[in-house]
Amino acid sequence: MVDAQKLVLRGEYITLDALLKATGLAESGGRAKQIIAAGQVRVDGQVELRRGAKLRAGQEVEAGGMRVQVEASASDQSA
Repeated sequence: MVDAQKLVLRGEYITLDALLKATGLAESGGRAKQIIAAGQVRVDGQVELRRGAKLRAGQEVEAGGMRVQVEASASDQSA
């Protein structure tokens, strides 16, 4: 069973490396880069190797036995 958490966007998107840091899946930007380059991160079920990949609401990231669901902020949902 994969543990899941949610990340609410503050803007239109978040980059993959920033998401890994914000959710605690990587303790630093350098570690995020290593995890991504090693092919240990999946976005919507596909391995993602671009640390600057833009993640938007509705996407799902898996890494290190954790799953993160990206959600729009409440203000974005009402717009």
